[in-house]
Amino acid sequence: MIRLLHRWPGLAGLLLVALLAVSGAALSVFPVIEQFAAPRAAAGLSVGDLAARVQAEYPGVEQIRRAPSGRITAWWFEDGTPGAAVIDPATGQGVASADANPVERWLVNLHRQLFAGDTGRLVMAAGAGVMLLLCASGAALIARRMGGWRRWFGPARGGPAARLHVELARIAVAGLALSALTALWMTASTFGLLPDQARAPLFPATTSGQTGIAPNHIAALADLPVAALRDLSFPDPTDPADAFTLKTDRGAGYLDQGTGEVLAWTDAPALSRVTDTFTMLHTGRGAAVIGLVLGLMALSVPALAVSGFALWLAGWRARPRIRRNASAGRAETVIFVGSEAGSTWGFAATLHRALSEAGQSVHVAPMTAFDPACYRAAKRLLILAATYGDGMAPASAKGFIERLEHAPALSGVPVAVLGFGDHSFPAFCAFADEVAQLLTAKGWTELLPPDAVDRQSPQDFARWGRALGRTLGLELELVHQPAQPATEALTLVSRRDYGAEVQAPTAILRFALPRAGFWQRLMRRGFARFRAGDLLAVLPEGDAVPRLYSLASGSRDGFVEIVVRKQPGGLCSGQLVALEPGSTIRAFIRPNPGFHSGHGRAPLILIGAGTGIGPLAGMIRANRHARPVHLFFGLRARESDFLFAEELAGWQREGRLARPVHLFFGLRARESDFLFAEELAGWQREGRLARLTTATSRGPRPYYVQDALRHEAAEVLTMIRSGARIMVCGGRAMAEGVTAALTDILAPAGLTPAVLKAEGRYVEDVF
Repeated sequence: MIRLLHRWPGLAGLLLVALLAVSGAALSVFPVIEQFAAPRAAAGLSVGDLAARVQAEYPGVEQIRRAPSGRITAWWFEDGTPGAAVIDPATGQGVASADANPVERWLVNLHRQLFAGDTGRLVMAAGAGVMLLLCASGAALIARRMGGWRRWFGPARGGPAARLHVELARIAVAGLALSALTALWMTASTFGLLPDQARAPLFPATTSGQTGIAPNHIAALADLPVAALRDLSFPDPTDPADAFTLKTDRGAGYLDQGTGEVLAWTDAPALSRVTDTFTMLHTGRGAAVIGLVLGLMALSVPALAVSGFALWLAGWRARPRIRRNASAGRAETVIFVGSEAGSTWGFAATLHRALSEAGQSVHVAPMTAFDPACYRAAKRLLILAATYGDGMAPASAKGFIERLEHAPALSGVPVAVLGFGDHSFPAFCAFADEVAQLLTAKGWTELLPPDAVDRQSPQDFARWGRALGRTLGLELELVHQPAQPATEALTLVSRRDYGAEVQAPTAILRFALPRAGFWQRLMRRGFARFRAGDLLAVLPEGDAVPRLYSLASGSRDGFVEIVVRKQPGGLCSGQLVALEPGSTIRAFIRPNPGFHSGHGRAPLILIGAGTGIGPLAGMIRANRHARPVHLFFGLRARESDFLFAEELAGWQREGRLARPVHLFFGLRARESDFLFAEELAGWQREGRLARLTTATSRGPRPYYVQDALRHEAAEVLTMIRSGARIMVCGGRAMAEGVTAALTDILAPAGLTPAVLKAEGRYVEDVF
């Protein structure tokens, strides 16, 4: 429900809200200019003295008005000609024109009423209402996505558009909500819907009949500081029945023009002070800095609108239209889909097509439509469920758990659950696991053990499909090809070859960085912005299925670099290893935010073997905040007066001035496949890499990275206790060995790899 309240009002009011925000942001500049340009009144200046000075300069003065910014304006008649000016309170003389800036006046009319009077005011008020609704629903969605309000500023995950949307929203949502709320309040006040109007007192029936008192001799004005003034209107000196009209922030009244006596007074109602405060906050008049900050926050709205629309459009495009979808009451196989951004629907369409071609009648529906009473002909249920945020139900599965809890199990109808997620997230497939556990508890028969697809892997999906086919007695081959982004042509500029001596041809391939298009630059995605650890999806010649390679560079490096090992019979790896400088390939960027090194000063333990060194090398290269320090230290004897020996050794290991990075690199032979050897040595000299430990597996005594970890267990445990993050990249067997070694290393501290993964401090990119 919250998502619907956020999505549809946002799409419907997208242009209006963006116009409201941009025009408001532009208007926020003028109060700052006015506040700094207006002459300031001295702290002790009274309204009486100010009025006397202005009257001395302009005897025909009729009105003095003070704006919340402190600017004082006077209006007068001189020889029958009206005049007006901004006043210098120190002299009472006019120093600038009182006419409004024409650009500001145009923007105000656009922002408040769309040049359409009261009708336009109501339209813009509706826009403010939409903005307030978007702020409330968006805040709830962010809290849900981050796993609670306490994690509001936790690391944002997802694709570039999703991260941009969340990052901007959680910074600006408070300011946008305040702007929208104050706008609605001001509109209600303008249309008289609030009992906040300060009613002027009745004009006195009698006066002293005298005239001519000087303003600085009137006690009410002499005791009133200029900062409290709003408006002072002068009486007609030829009419003894007329009086001064005074308006302050506390009320309004009339003063006798002969004696200065207060003839009548009415205090301002409390609600009008609220309106004044809201007006000040919304317009910035009297609070220019706050107004400017709110204006800057409003500038995020166009970016939020574009990124939000992009997210909706991506989800809409990703959800396929299921053809020949059997009715729920006649289908033998019912497939339920729980999807957040729409990608799981693509897998459901592939499964529907394969089962239909095998002679099955299949019905596909969102998990929100779950109703066991409708599936009269069902022989099996298949649930494809993604996980949203911190283990919660995705958009098309809202309410499924509640329905399942109150629904009886269907006799003779087994069920299989397939989760979709990213194993780098702490709550990997948590919603699918919850569904599977509840099904078991409710007595449903299990068709297949619960399984998972990691990072939308077609290989994982095909493996599960073969298991499903064996259970059903069908030849079921699920060939899923997700909709791919447009590819770019990459030109190879250099290559370095390794591994020929150990029968493992490997190459570091560097491609020229293609020029990013306007949309990519605007959304900061694709080749406009990528990081080491993201994936380069390469389309080999003769095949439409992309192969993924971890990037060893970021967009700031100015090139695209990957490490490729030729696999026996590998179509794409064979083509890549055979490339010569000048050759081109087709590829696109696939974000992999779960395998980024992140920010901060916490130590980083990088563990990789073979081509797994690629993204790790890119992360070390990006550790640019290092400054090499060389210490020349004279001492009498190392054994007796080596001062700070332990500290110096530790600082050297930590890199100290850069983020401490310790790399464990497994290779076959140093002479043949020591990838990035020269760069690693240079990065050590520069302080980007604090320590390098290599493990060589070829030779009389094979030595692997897990062995190196055990050998340096004490130091590894110390780094982990100090908050280190572990990143593992390489083959599955290597990753399993590393997990086993770390399990033993962490045991004395009462920790496990699973605990570190839950905290986001242990991530893997395993192939």
